[in-house]
Amino acid sequence: MEEKAQIEIPRVTLGSQGLEALKQLPREKIQLATKFGLVKLEGGRYGQQGVRGSPEYARKCCEASLKRLEVDYIDLYYPHRIDVTVPIEDTMGELKKLVEEGKIKYIGLSEASVDTIRRAHAVHPITAVQMEYSLWARDIEDEIVPVCRELGIGIVAYSPLGRGFFAGKAVLEPLPPESVLSMFPRFSGENFEKNKNLYKKLASLAEKHACTTPQLALAWLLHQGGDIVPIPGTTKVRNLDNNIGSLAIKLSEDDLKEICDAVPIDEVVGARQIAALSHLAWNFANTPSRNN
Repeated sequence: MEEKAQIEIPRVTLGSQGLEALKQLPREKIQLATKFGLVKLEGGRYGQQGVRGSPEYARKCCEASLKRLEVDYIDLYYPHRIDVTVPIEDTMGELKKLVEEGKIKYIGLSEASVDTIRRAHAVHPITAVQMEYSLWARDIEDEIVPVCRELGIGIVAYSPLGRGFFAGKAVLEPLPPESVLSMFPRFSGENFEKNKNLYKKLASLAEKHACTTPQLALAWLLHQGGDIVPIPGTTKVRNLDNNIGSLAIKLSEDDLKEICDAVPIDEVVGARQIAALSHLAWNFANTPSRNN
């Protein structure tokens, strides 16, 4: 569901109450996005997942989602990650058919390479590309952002608060023992102790701007362009309200530079992904040629 002023409410787990709530709203007022293709490997731990992007699987998942959500169409449909064993033209060809059949309205990609984005867009216009983007994850700025702007594709920024880091997660209070965040290199051991300094510097700037630290992190991202749509996840209404408050923060070019200088990329310690997921990152997401 999308908020028109550039903040998107992320996906939620819809139980019976969630489905009933959806039914109470006019369908045309809801922007419903969902994904397919990420499959848990048998016996696998967290992060040990495979990807399926075959035309048959794309259709099967879409039709299952329509039934589960009790809707006639999905507004924005993404492959969760890129299946590097299937030519992207094959996956896109089936998604294009689903558009023509009225089962989905728009097609997105997630963690896609530049080549994959271009080839997919040539089959059918891509509406949005979902990528990790935050103050401590800016690797898409050199290649992905330019190609998306060239092609008129929006960027949906997931983990805009650095998996909760810039909201103070694990900084202000210890992580629960069962938290999966402890598996991420930036949240573990000496890496995390060094990264805490970045949070402290941003928190100091937030005081200067009379806002919270997560609000400043989101405001910085919102100022990167009108085509950037952050999706900060939350399970608490107070945090949702706090996130929405970032829309009111105005930053000058000097402010933006000061924020970047407070969180230098070369001072961020640790990889952004856990090792088991690193092969699914955008820079490895090239698919075979259809002629192979």
